[in-house]
Amino acid sequence: MDYGEQIVQHESATRQTWLRALFSYALGGIVVILFFDYCTLTTSGRALVRDVKQEIKDGLSGIDFRSFLKPLIILSGVYLLGIFTIIRANFLYLDDIGWAISGVRNWYNFSRYVIVFLSYFVQPEISMTDISPIPQLLAAVILACSSILFVYIFGNKKITLVKLLASVPLGLSPYFLECLSYKFAAPYMALPILASIIPFLLIEHKKAFFFTSVASMLIMCMTYQALSGVYPMIVVLLAFMDWNSRKKSIKEILSFMGLAAFAFGFSLLFFKFFLMRTSGDQEVQDYASVAMHPLPQLIPGLLHNLKMYASTLNQDLGLLWKIGIVLIFILFILKSVQVSLQGKIRSFIVSVLVIVPAFVLSYGIYSLLKFPYFYPRGLVGFGVFLAILSIYVVTDYKKTAMIPVLALSWCFFVFAFSYGNALADQMRYAEFRISLLLQDLNSLQLNKDSEKPSIQFNNPIDFTPSVKNIAKQNPIIERLVPRRLGDFILDDMYCLIYNNFNSYEINYRVVVKQNFIDFTTLNLPVVTDSYYHTIQSDGNHILITLKH
Repeated sequence: MDYGEQIVQHESATRQTWLRALFSYALGGIVVILFFDYCTLTTSGRALVRDVKQEIKDGLSGIDFRSFLKPLIILSGVYLLGIFTIIRANFLYLDDIGWAISGVRNWYNFSRYVIVFLSYFVQPEISMTDISPIPQLLAAVILACSSILFVYIFGNKKITLVKLLASVPLGLSPYFLECLSYKFAAPYMALPILASIIPFLLIEHKKAFFFTSVASMLIMCMTYQALSGVYPMIVVLLAFMDWNSRKKSIKEILSFMGLAAFAFGFSLLFFKFFLMRTSGDQEVQDYASVAMHPLPQLIPGLLHNLKMYASTLNQDLGLLWKIGIVLIFILFILKSVQVSLQGKIRSFIVSVLVIVPAFVLSYGIYSLLKFPYFYPRGLVGFGVFLAILSIYVVTDYKKTAMIPVLALSWCFFVFAFSYGNALADQMRYAEFRISLLLQDLNSLQLNKDSEKPSIQFNNPIDFTPSVKNIAKQNPIIERLVPRRLGDFILDDMYCLIYNNFNSYEINYRVVVKQNFIDFTTLNLPVVTDSYYHTIQSDGNHILITLKH
């Protein structure tokens, strides 16, 4: 009776969760329908639509898009060359394994509806298949378009080769390289950057700017939320540039910032209440959470997350990169002071202060979460932050300022090659270790009365010497290159690649897993002890310790 009562309670809670979700979706649909009716059935609504359409037409008519063709070819070539070794490695990166095996478009789990929709155009099959490198090629083109628009917006609407090369950290920063490693999701991780910059082409037209901002932010929310800080970061830096050059009055700058803040806040709230999945499994994830700090703990939690963000960056980046980044910060301040029409001292203080909120915003809304996301792909906003500062520094400034900017871009470009080759080397080594392990597993005497012996891994496969060598200078490589087995979250997906593992049940460590038994506490007898691994088994339980 107790067991039955638990099932009923669980089902009831599940029903309530789904009813709440359906209510939110329905309410959001009603809001959209009402707004659509207002725009089509009322005089003021039709006038609003006409005004927005005209403003968009006027805003875009002043841009010579044909002049973007040559820069697009150049930057597409740079990005494609940068990810050449990643493509050549042919590495199924983390979730790629599950997508390749099951073909299921499970992006709904994080409310990424736009990804699901667009994926049917990229892969029109009912079940997804591995069509790489097409998605990665699309990602490179999207990044090239984004870089061009960033150069256009922050480079005084003049596109030069130096500015284009200065924008390389946007797509080839070590953090975005992880996004480009995904065979299935790469273009959808690049799309939010492009969406975030597009509204600023219409910055002089308030209505068009507002509605395109809302649409762009909703696209960001329904593709890759790690880039939620790009839009407000652009706003802050553009406002500073307008203030520093006195192109706009304080009133105009505040009006622009207020309109952008309202569009950003409205989009996030609409997504939160009407579009975001609120099922129970979203509140606590294996590696992330959508729960925010309660209001009394918001400021301390924010400061703690930002401290962890800065600490993670410090641990990830190599010394040479840090020097280049610091030099770019210094050059940003020096240029701001030199070109300022606001007074040298005031410009110096404000330029120093503006770097802080821009850096904070580069982490996006993750800084407000209880359990923030510190995987490399969650820190992609930092590369966008560096790209904007670099473009600003090389625009109409001393030629010597180009040296550290282009040097940092070159360092990231070279690291991309090292990373791709490291993926291939690690994959070869992992396959060698797994083949040896399977041979020893096949020789085990298992309990025939048990349907599926349970396997548990202790320690992942170690990094290859080449990866360890790269890590001496650039420690982030060890967070970018996945290690097969012993990951405790992806063990089951790794093993699905090899049909030999189908006869075993993978008992892997996950925070939310119930009734987990640590096999190291069972004192299992050793049945195989080799140079690479130790296997302990009682016929039903198998503990594999991978040696380093």
